Amino acid sequence: MTDREAADLSPQPAAVVLVHGAWHGAWCWQPVMDRLSTAGVTAFASDLPGHGSDPGPFGDLHQDAARIRLLLDTLEPPVVLVGHSYGGAVITEAGDHPSVAHLVYLAALTLDRDESCLTAAAGEAQAAAVSHEGRADLGGGLVPGPDDTVTIDRSLAARCLYEDCDDETTRWALDRLCAQPLITLQQPPKAVAWRTRSSTYVVCANDLTVHPGLQRLLARRCTASVEWDCGHSPFLSHPALVADLLSELATAVRST
Repeated sequence: MTDREAADLSPQPAAVVLVHGAWHGAWCWQPVMDRLSTAGVTAFASDLPGHGSDPGPFGDLHQDAARIRLLLDTLEPPVVLVGHSYGGAVITEAGDHPSVAHLVYLAALTLDRDESCLTAAAGEAQAAAVSHEGRADLGGGLVPGPDDTVTIDRSLAARCLYEDCDDETTRWALDRLCAQPLITLQQPPKAVAWRTRSSTYVVCANDLTVHPGLQRLLARRCTASVEWDCGHSPFLSHPALVADLLSELATAVRST
């Protein structure tokens, strides 16, 4: 048997589903998806209701999770389910879907059943014992909008969300940010998938949005964790790093 024939018989990596965070859309994952495609990994990114190209209306946390579950219904197991920031709350609820074999929390909120994103973020007070010089106040840059939504001040978003991205990428991302419904940040998940699924937490050590100290606390809930020297949005600042990790996990999950 030739090497090519052997490769054709080897199992394909698991599919990867990517869930964006607050104010973003599926667009933010494109640099990672391009690299996963080159690596032979099938990846999907879905706009949450009202985000990206989705016409809306906005949903709450449970409707966001339902959107991801609909996508998972179309996929054969196993699936690696990835959530960034607020997307961690979404995959915590949606991740008990039978197709999901592994969860990845990227600077994300691994909520428990009685926690919301806002109450988990209160862990900042505990995490503040970890010095983080130059930290910005993200909450101070949130701008109330219609229908109980919030947007984020553009200059603060550039600093907190994309601090280690180049200027062109930062402008590209800022032009695509949208409003976020407050209710999504106030609800606890109906399911807690990290209690029943294997999981990996990625701590972003230079994050100015989700305190790295808080991330390290939340990472204890996961099966494994890694720490990267990057800011809040490595899918834009270090897409190859993200794609390499997901490709590795997708291959490992398929072979188990």
